[in-house]
Amino acid sequence: MKASCCSNVKSNIVKRIGTAMVAGLRQLNNKIIRHVWARTFFTSNFKMANESASKEMGMSFPHFGTLAIHAGQDPEQWNSRAVVPPISMSSTFKQDAPGVHRGFEYSRSGNPTRNCFEACVAALEGAKHGIATASGLSATMLLTHLLKSGDHILSVDDVYGGTNRYFSQVAAPQMGIEISFVDLAELSKLKSAIKPNTKMVWIETPTNPLLKLVDIQGASEIVHQNEGIILVVDNTFMSSYFQRPLSLGADVVMHSVTKYLNGHSDTVMGVICTNNDELCSKLRFLQNDTSSENAPTSDQCIGCCTIPGEKPKGTEGLDSYPQLELAKKQMTGFGGMVTFFIEGDVENSKQFFKASKLFTLAESLGGFESLTELPEMLPCCEGNHALTTVVESKCVNTAKPFFSTLHCGTIMTHASVPKDQREILGISDTLIRLSVGLEDTEDLIEDLDQALKKAVPDSLL
Repeated sequence: MKASCCSNVKSNIVKRIGTAMVAGLRQLNNKIIRHVWARTFFTSNFKMANESASKEMGMSFPHFGTLAIHAGQDPEQWNSRAVVPPISMSSTFKQDAPGVHRGFEYSRSGNPTRNCFEACVAALEGAKHGIATASGLSATMLLTHLLKSGDHILSVDDVYGGTNRYFSQVAAPQMGIEISFVDLAELSKLKSAIKPNTKMVWIETPTNPLLKLVDIQGASEIVHQNEGIILVVDNTFMSSYFQRPLSLGADVVMHSVTKYLNGHSDTVMGVICTNNDELCSKLRFLQNDTSSENAPTSDQCIGCCTIPGEKPKGTEGLDSYPQLELAKKQMTGFGGMVTFFIEGDVENSKQFFKASKLFTLAESLGGFESLTELPEMLPCCEGNHALTTVVESKCVNTAKPFFSTLHCGTIMTHASVPKDQREILGISDTLIRLSVGLEDTEDLIEDLDQALKKAVPDSLL
């Protein structure tokens, strides 16, 4: 686990900038005729308690920041009493006798450094178990291997494109798993889409790219009326700082750790958390048997201790957000992503990227640097996750509305989704995504102002 001077400039959740960006975008409205209206989610005080961590620390209610720094980090577990867990690079471990070891035998099946990371993330999610994987998609693959040929996965329709691709092009044709993509924002559709062979319901909330919310507790009540269905929530957009799906009834929560849980754009990794002992046992077996584990150097790179480094501000979402009450109910904040459809066509998008000085044209998100990308112009990327601010705007001269959706790009993360399906979902090729970093807010606003003016000059007064 990494603790360094970067902790003061890193915010895995981009809380400070996310909040300031909302205010800044509202200022930008006045400056450039409502180019972007930020729609965010309500933030409130967040108090987390984890039973096992409470007992270990001798505290009744350790808060998120305490868990992030101390869970899994006890110096007493090391002979050296190291405060920062050392990186264990050994591939194998000495046994006291044949088959008798002290918790570790071979690094694929268990590693001291990996254990620290898994324990920490599990505590943040309020889970008993954490299972680290090589990537977010590796976690997805591991979970689908809980199923067998003929089983049915019911997935939210505008799921991350990499998940869509894996379900459609690997799980279905190669594993014989039936896949359905349904708008799970409407719980009535969830209930009617469950089949006798449904064994897994897959939720992203907010969804990617449309930022629809799925009522996790409501979905859990429906799903668990049926025996043997596993409810999985991809929590990468929100992170455990702002949403804890297990406490709302989910059986499993997974993350693309690459994004906000890491925050440095220097590690590819995933994680699965659960309170179900039987599921954990099966996932541990699969983690070892499929060699889906991550390297211990990746565990060390993930600085969960810096997640709470920037405290959230109390900014409320716009009343116009249609699911604001649900957002207040199951989430406690918002993230640093802003996406929108720019007025015009792909040439206007290109001009925006050309004019921008601070937003680097690059894939991924959730790092301390601000990134942007154009869906149509970049190749497919592996993994994208983080909560995003929905943006709704219109250019006054044309009176044509355009609203943002979180998206890593239709040809990037949603390349495998047919164009007609993307159009039905509302995904356009003029979509622009911003991953807001930790640069000074005023500079980012100024850069967006000048870039949008150059990209869509006819929409300005």
